[in-house]
Amino acid sequence: MSHPADVLPTAIQLRAAVSGLQRELRSRAPGDGPSTSQLTVLALLHRLGPLPPSGVARHERVKLQSLTRLLAEMEAAALVTREPDPVDARRTLLRLAPAGVRALTDEAHRREASLADAIATRLTNAERARLRAACSLLDRLAQALADAPTTASH
Repeated sequence: MSHPADVLPTAIQLRAAVSGLQRELRSRAPGDGPSTSQLTVLALLHRLGPLPPSGVARHERVKLQSLTRLLAEMEAAALVTREPDPVDARRTLLRLAPAGVRALTDEAHRREASLADAIATRLTNAERARLRAACSLLDRLAQALADAPTTASH
């Protein structure tokens, strides 16, 4: 598919900006909280509800064996619980535990506070308005990606 000349440079700049923002937000996390990998699993369970470990692996595109230790650590820390799958008694489901909800909420609030401080101290009123408009565009892009068929490469 052919795109206007500015599309690829814009995509590259957007990817780099979002990656940099995420990296900075992660770097400010307290050392005693859940790891980035744990937060990713917590967020997945929050969004999708209880999942079998194989479902977590599939969504994260990793082998189940590579998640085994992480999930055990999360269970030991009471961030998740395991329960029998009501549909298939041979499987267990991972469910977000109250401590996992608190950890996820605390991390979201911490990141939002960091962003709010940066926005308040570094952006003008006009720039804040442009940022709000850009957020709507980012939401539309996220939906377009969610709606698009998955392909190996373009």
